[in-house]
Amino acid sequence: MKSNIIKYISFVLVAIGLWSCKKDGTDLVTNVSPAGTLTASTTTLNLSLAAATSPAVTFTFPAPVVTGVIVPVTSTIQIDVKGRDFANPKEVVIAGTTYAPTVSAINAMMLAFGLKANVPSELEVRLKSAPAPNAVTYSNVLTLKATAYLATSWIFAPGAYQGWAPATADSLVSPDSDGKYSGIIVFPAAQLEFKITPVKTWDLSYGVLGGLLSSAGNAANLTAPKAGPQLITVDMNTKAFKFEDSKIWAITGSATPLGWGSDIDMKFINDGKGTYKVTANLLAGELKFRADRAYDFNYGGSGGNLVFNGGNITVATAGNYTVTFDIPNLKYSLVKN
Repeated sequence: MKSNIIKYISFVLVAIGLWSCKKDGTDLVTNVSPAGTLTASTTTLNLSLAAATSPAVTFTFPAPVVTGVIVPVTSTIQIDVKGRDFANPKEVVIAGTTYAPTVSAINAMMLAFGLKANVPSELEVRLKSAPAPNAVTYSNVLTLKATAYLATSWIFAPGAYQGWAPATADSLVSPDSDGKYSGIIVFPAAQLEFKITPVKTWDLSYGVLGGLLSSAGNAANLTAPKAGPQLITVDMNTKAFKFEDSKIWAITGSATPLGWGSDIDMKFINDGKGTYKVTANLLAGELKFRADRAYDFNYGGSGGNLVFNGGNITVATAGNYTVTFDIPNLKYSLVKN
């Protein structure tokens, strides 16, 4: 009798365990709706510098429907040039169900894609819905027509380093014309003062008053914290500015008249492209690019391609060359003048 009772209790416990497992299994089921229909407020975008901060278009899509166990679903807007099949799209993760990029954002995106300013182009847009890496779905594809504009603008920094001459002053660049400018200027010792001008004249100039840029007559000159290359950032919206140390990039090697171990400094070109240039007489030989007179940061390469710590670059024939060092794209060029 005792044996039968034990068997019965065991049976009940096993049955309860099986029922619990089945219930747990049911709770683990999740159903997520596929990416819904993506719509746009317009498919013809009017891009202009005057409207840079305004929304270019508003995308709308339905929220994903999740039943069963609730899981997070990542909604991402993908934008690419038409015909590229979203091979390398710009992606923006969206927290809600709308996305309204500004004119400036769309314009910068188009220029980053390599599309030319003032040339009509087409973009493709879709919604990517991903509750899990192996459960990605996509919406319909929208085609947008737009013409990018040249967004870059400059301000200038006449100062003691170049004889206080606005006409030949170095520049600070704003790639998106959003009022935020930056550039690298090399300051000689005891020539650290300068001012900011919107154009290359003294008609309007900014100095420092109360720690911010000011056009008041009693504003003092801006002063670099020390000699050498300084990355200067200026926000004309808030009138704030700052200085940061920057590297001196130069060419060195047997192809330079100074030989290995000495340097011909390169000038940073404040055009928003992040390149350095120098025009120099070179010999038949080899050269490399290096920073701050040392080989801790150096680039070599071949065929126009830069490689960190790469092999020496060959200069086949002597002559006067314009040398370009393009760090963002890891490219270089040697153009004989």
